[in-house]
Amino acid sequence: MALAGVMLFLSNVANAKSRIQDNVPGYNPDTASFAKRFIHRLGVEYRPGYIFQTSSFLAGDNAQWKPFEWGYSAHLKYSFQFKPNTCADRIYGSAYQGIGVGYYDFGSKEELGTPLAIYLYQGARIARITSRLSLNYEWNFGLSLGWKPYDEYENMHNSVIGSKANAYINAGLQLNWMVAREIDLIAGVTGTHFSNGNTKFPNAGLNTIGLKVGVVYNFNRPKEALTKPIYWTPVPKFPRHVSYDLTLFGSWRRKGVWVGSGQIASPDAYTVLGFNFAPMYNIGYKFRTGVSLDGVYDASSNVYTIPGNGNECYKPAFHKQLALGISGRAEYVMPYFTVGVGIGANILHGGGDLKGIYQVLSLKVELTRSSYLHVGYNLKNFSDPNYLMLGIGFRFNNKYPTFHR
Repeated sequence: MALAGVMLFLSNVANAKSRIQDNVPGYNPDTASFAKRFIHRLGVEYRPGYIFQTSSFLAGDNAQWKPFEWGYSAHLKYSFQFKPNTCADRIYGSAYQGIGVGYYDFGSKEELGTPLAIYLYQGARIARITSRLSLNYEWNFGLSLGWKPYDEYENMHNSVIGSKANAYINAGLQLNWMVAREIDLIAGVTGTHFSNGNTKFPNAGLNTIGLKVGVVYNFNRPKEALTKPIYWTPVPKFPRHVSYDLTLFGSWRRKGVWVGSGQIASPDAYTVLGFNFAPMYNIGYKFRTGVSLDGVYDASSNVYTIPGNGNECYKPAFHKQLALGISGRAEYVMPYFTVGVGIGANILHGGGDLKGIYQVLSLKVELTRSSYLHVGYNLKNFSDPNYLMLGIGFRFNNKYPTFHR
């Protein structure tokens, strides 16, 4: 429902007839309705994929005594795409964005379930091979429901999935062939990751790589989309500038705590709160980079047990759960969505768990010109899962021209 609400909001933004326009030379706003301003697309896909054998459970230590090697999924997707020869189409490589639903089968309904993924997605052209054939990329991000998680009595072998709901992340490359005015055929490679973001144990996750084939029906694509593009006016020059992103986030996480020579799952879920303040230099329409001041309170940091006192976990002093770090950031900017990566280190911290290098992967979903939803994930030392970053952000001194609203 949340994903559907986001897409409805984006549609309303795109359909607004009274809006503040960017003061960019050569920009002529199209006041037509949402239905007429975009190409509307409905697609179906089939994706067979190999399951990486990252645990003994997947390799054969399960109730069926056989490896889980292959997964299969079917997808139904709706998207809207910019009309050909418009500024947005030219700048963003015929970008399209929408919402999809996918049904997954991993060959073990009893131990893994048959999850249903609901997700936002976006894709665009990387290179035009011919007037009708192009190489595209596409990413999906959302939620998967209907898993059979670990249970110490009823599903004790499942060491990879710990919750009924898990994050769904997918990315891939594909060839897009415009067979006719209404029909596209697609084929490509794709990789998928499922995990719960360390909100519950176990959290080893499930990863696949495979193929995708599909067909897309374009309801109102004009004939000129199938021919060599004709550009009547130049794209306005991008006004380079520095903007400032302030992101506030929170989440919860589980923690593995050392007892003797091994780890146990902590009985409690711990609160995580934080902020990022990032001055970002906007280099062009699709790229910005900068640095970020990152503050976090992680209630799971430096939690410990006392030998001989069972498995009870104790919290350290408050200052041992606070950290302030600096990270380098880079963002890929597209209509409605911005994908970002970062790497940094804590310069002020309480020691222990807060030492080391951290990495950030984020998705910003545009709400208004100056605000966004933020979904991110923090890793430690490129391998250890830390915490989710769910929040809201605000952008100041934003001079970014927009052609999609």
